[in-house]
Amino acid sequence: MEYAYRPNGVCSRNITFELQNGKLHNVRFHGGCPGNTLGIAALVEGMDAKEAAEKLAGIRCGFKPTSCPDQLARALQEAISQAK
Repeated sequence: MEYAYRPNGVCSRNITFELQNGKLHNVRFHGGCPGNTLGIAALVEGMDAKEAAEKLAGIRCGFKPTSCPDQLARALQEAISQAK
């Protein structure tokens, strides 16, 4: 199933991804730092969504209280809870 999430407090305007049998696929950040967001997307491809959310949650960007990885973790947590 495809999900879309509107992040808060970061440069990315939108995050889209698919969950298939609990695995994360086709993560796309719209906006943000291209090298970082493409790197995150490549690293989590095929990863268990719960594991990815645990690893990414709480990461900060400089002095900001959140980051693109943290926002992806929040999106994943929301999607996992909706899928139940």
